[in-house]
Amino acid sequence: MNQYFAYVRVSTTRQGEHGVSLQEQRDAIARYAKHGGLEILRWFEEQETAAKRGRPVFGQMLKQLRRGGVRGVLIHKVDRSARNLKDWADLGELIDAGVEVHFANESLDLSSRGGRLSADIQAVVASDYIRNLREETKKGFYGRLKQGILPMPAPVGYRNVGAGQPKEFDPEKAPLVRQIFETYGSGAISFPNLLKEAERMGLRGRSGKPLTKNGLTTLLNNPFYMGLIHISKTGQTFAGVHEPLISTVLFDRVHDILRGKVNTRSVRHDFLFRRRLVCTSCRFTLIGETHKGFVYYRCQNRDCQTTAIREENAENAVLDRFGLLRLFPDEQTYFLEELLKLRAESSKRQEEMVASLELQLAQIESRISRLTDAFIDQLLDKDSFEQRKTALHAERRRLQDALGQWQAGTRNVADELRQILERADSAYFAYKNGSVPDKRDLVDTITSNRLLNVKTLEITLSSPFQVVANRCQSANGSPRRDIHRTWRALFPRLLSLITQNAPASPNA
Repeated sequence: MNQYFAYVRVSTTRQGEHGVSLQEQRDAIARYAKHGGLEILRWFEEQETAAKRGRPVFGQMLKQLRRGGVRGVLIHKVDRSARNLKDWADLGELIDAGVEVHFANESLDLSSRGGRLSADIQAVVASDYIRNLREETKKGFYGRLKQGILPMPAPVGYRNVGAGQPKEFDPEKAPLVRQIFETYGSGAISFPNLLKEAERMGLRGRSGKPLTKNGLTTLLNNPFYMGLIHISKTGQTFAGVHEPLISTVLFDRVHDILRGKVNTRSVRHDFLFRRRLVCTSCRFTLIGETHKGFVYYRCQNRDCQTTAIREENAENAVLDRFGLLRLFPDEQTYFLEELLKLRAESSKRQEEMVASLELQLAQIESRISRLTDAFIDQLLDKDSFEQRKTALHAERRRLQDALGQWQAGTRNVADELRQILERADSAYFAYKNGSVPDKRDLVDTITSNRLLNVKTLEITLSSPFQVVANRCQSANGSPRRDIHRTWRALFPRLLSLITQNAPASPNA
């Protein structure tokens, strides 16, 4: 019996085209077999790395060699057979059992002690080469990440433009991905319907197939679209240098919906304050129900002291808070005059906003640096470090978005302040005379917390409306102070809030 198996392997398609290709290995083994008078019974061909165990074709060949029927196996070189010591040990057991192993490109007599030692040394060198290559690859990988470049295939909506280069927008898919985020962020569509909408739009994954449920979930959870690079395997987050596809505000909104903080399901009983009132004790959402012709919102946790509140009483509490936002005629006159001054000084204000944001960004950079030092000094564990670093990177991205808008001149502080004050002044009557959707919009945008404590509804206004509502408070309990002095102190605080937040709009 003079029959042998022949095994050829490359790690990648590129290696198969350049260097030791499969055909070059075949030719070398065929010449070796012809010169030695050996008959090749079967070829085993594989495109798989030998650095790890689990090569299917190699494993199948070893099983057949153990069964017998052939004399041995012909391989091009030692490193084509195994680059990890476990596979080499399996091959060594076959050699000890009498199976012949020949290397066409290396004159090694594995039946002798010297030849076996030489082969073992080459196998160890091949294994060490892989370990070193893995370390160097890891260094290069994290080096790119620290530069803000994703060293992996671009996610859907972006495209690769070369090694070491930031990802760029895919002109076909980027608008579709942005539309998916905007559609889901509106809260008007459920996740299953969003998946159908993505298929209707023609959005495909990297493979060219329609997005699956898991694929769409991965897309919506990927912070790469707002400018951050997150490595899920290690939990690390890096600031990217690529252009964000969406804003941090929209990404956070989508995240809230995915985590169930915003409801997108259709409901049978559409109460006015549905999912908007919270128990102050257990922090569970109050459930609306009809009893004797009245709508009540009550906590379903029997251990809580919170009982229930009628919808009319909840509306009165909202109106009481909105009433604090109404401006007196002399206040309206004053802020209109001040807005005219702001418009006249728009360029100066823009410079102030840019300077303020740049200062805040510098502070964020300093905090990231101090956080890194604390981690290096082992004052923080890795999980806490990554969690805080991710939050700081997200805050930096938000400030960078705002800075870009102010530098581009797309925001005007006078117009945004006017919208806020007009919305505050009109909130009371807009709520009183509005439809149910209008009332909900006002509650969602002007208030931040609505907590029921026993039977009292405690409402917190969102900034900057809380600043406007508190303008009349004074140490001696007087309802009003000097208007000019009040608003002179108020304007800088409102301007600061405008700087940090997303631009206001008539419907926000």
